[in-house]
Amino acid sequence: GTTFTVNLPIMIVHGEVRELPRVHPTAGGSITLAARPWLDGLRVLIVDDEPDTLAMLEIMIGEFGAEVRCCSSAAEALVAMDDFKPDVVVSDIEMPGEDGYQLIAKIRARDRGRGAQTPAIALTAYARAEDRVRALAAGYQMHLAKPFEPAELAVVIASVAGRSVKGSAV
Repeated sequence: GTTFTVNLPIMIVHGEVRELPRVHPTAGGSITLAARPWLDGLRVLIVDDEPDTLAMLEIMIGEFGAEVRCCSSAAEALVAMDDFKPDVVVSDIEMPGEDGYQLIAKIRARDRGRGAQTPAIALTAYARAEDRVRALAAGYQMHLAKPFEPAELAVVIASVAGRSVKGSAV
């Protein structure tokens, strides 16, 4: 029984176009790379409470050559830090129980030999500037907003792992 009223601004139409319209980078299309990011042999730990997201990320990152381990909670991820010894952690922020901020705090509090310095990427739907600042201040090296392109994630993983990508985006 609720009624919503939305007022949208009227678009001004110009008869003549003087320059090409600006298009937001996430407005369709896909990114292709002249050379694939080199993730061969890289161990990537993915932490997300959504099973479908875990499955998608496992396939996506695996296609770039990485060895992937998936965890559905911060507690599982901490155990995997000891067993799997990842080179990079990719974690969602919003998770039930312990969230991504609590997870990165626990990782950073570990001894150096137990993964305290492991590069980490916050992969989250929280995309505001404040969210990015909070993730970086918490201990993540990068913040990547969902949705993202597979090539973008692979390049970010390669970057935080200290691997270069030869070639350029096309």
